[in-house]
Amino acid sequence: MIMEMRVYRCLPGRLPALMKRFDTLTLKLWDKHGIKQAGFYTTLIGTSNQELTYFIAWESLAEREKKWTAFQSDPDWIAGRARSEEDGQIIDNIVSQLLVPTAFSAVK
Repeated sequence: MIMEMRVYRCLPGRLPALMKRFDTLTLKLWDKHGIKQAGFYTTLIGTSNQELTYFIAWESLAEREKKWTAFQSDPDWIAGRARSEEDGQIIDNIVSQLLVPTAFSAVK
């Protein structure tokens, strides 16, 4: 298994818009494309309280490439993302890391 950790740093005051987009659009499209989320988190203590961190569980890099590409090119995603940004840009930057569990990890 591969875990992808993605950290979205929002522009000031835009985290609620990002969370709404995930709740009302993104997760439905992930279900459509078979993308399995493994948890969403906001920052309680850290460098920024304008971040959303989440994990996606992948079986392989090939699965990630196939499903993420299909999601990113989905016309419903393209249109919905544009609608969600009619009030302005939401995300300042995104950091993505692909992680593999250690032999002693509770999550495998």
